[in-house]
Amino acid sequence: MLTDQTVLNALRNVMAPDLHQDLGSLDMIKDVKVDGDQVSFTIELTTPSCPLKSKIENDARQAVLSMTEAKEVDINMSARVRNPKAVTIDKNQFKHVIAVGSGKGGVGKSTVSVNLALALARDGAKVGLLDADIYGPNIPRMLGIDRLPDKESEGKIPVADVFGMKVLSIGFLVQNGQPLIWRGPMLHSAIQQFITDFDWGELDYFVVDLPPGTGDVQLSLSQTLPLTGAVIVTTPQQVAIDDASRAVAMFEKLEVPVLGIVENMSYLLMPDGSKLAVFGTGGGEHLAFRTGTTFLGRIPLDPEIGQGGDTGSPVVLMPDGNPSAEAFREIACRVAAEASIKAHEREALG
Repeated sequence: MLTDQTVLNALRNVMAPDLHQDLGSLDMIKDVKVDGDQVSFTIELTTPSCPLKSKIENDARQAVLSMTEAKEVDINMSARVRNPKAVTIDKNQFKHVIAVGSGKGGVGKSTVSVNLALALARDGAKVGLLDADIYGPNIPRMLGIDRLPDKESEGKIPVADVFGMKVLSIGFLVQNGQPLIWRGPMLHSAIQQFITDFDWGELDYFVVDLPPGTGDVQLSLSQTLPLTGAVIVTTPQQVAIDDASRAVAMFEKLEVPVLGIVENMSYLLMPDGSKLAVFGTGGGEHLAFRTGTTFLGRIPLDPEIGQGGDTGSPVVLMPDGNPSAEAFREIACRVAAEASIKAHEREALG
């Protein structure tokens, strides 16, 4: 006999591949309905950027059709970003805090931060982006904004709203072209204020663009908010890999999980479709293997990425089919998956 329970029992044989548990145990099955030999239910994913969405849907449909008397299965796919360790600070809630760092400057860390955050927002997540790079706050230019809104929001300072995500940059707070000469205590206080005094609201992902290297801002952030993990950006060039390795080691010392390695400027796509490895090959992937972290993907050396950053039109917003935009979207999906895995592992440990 076909009942809600027989459907749920069948779905306990379907695994969420990244989390290594069945959909029932993960409380991902919602609104089961049986009408004769027709079944409908919702699968609530842990991120709207789930890279295995189609596989999970197909596996669930096959499980119900093969293990029950159902003849027709209607599945609604939804998503709710979850993290039992989410932090609430003065009405701001941060479910996943993702730091984006690099061992050295000039590898495209801020470009990755902007396009990663926008890709997550494009998939439907609530995203905030904090530009904490005091040495080169480039995100205002990359997003085509230069100031914050004027009015306060519930006693807090409002952040900018750009392309459907919330944004705050140190660059909003200093005169254009003026350097910030801040020492440790001032940096620590500023990081705390950026988190507590501004109106971030409830965020699924809080992406923080760090300064390059291994300095005070990284330490202050890890002391202020529990980080879900860090994304390390490098190029294939050995000098960049050497410094990125130090960044990985720093986060390990701070007990911050490394979500993975992004290799930027991996290749130049030639007119004939071939790929020219301007800075060498395999450096990022080798670093991920050597440090036991995930290789998140490669970003091409593409003039459109630079042009988009200069004009406030990030490449990830380009139509489907653009190779660079697709590369960023795929990396965002992998980052979201890694964040869900780390949160699940922490929950299992209590």
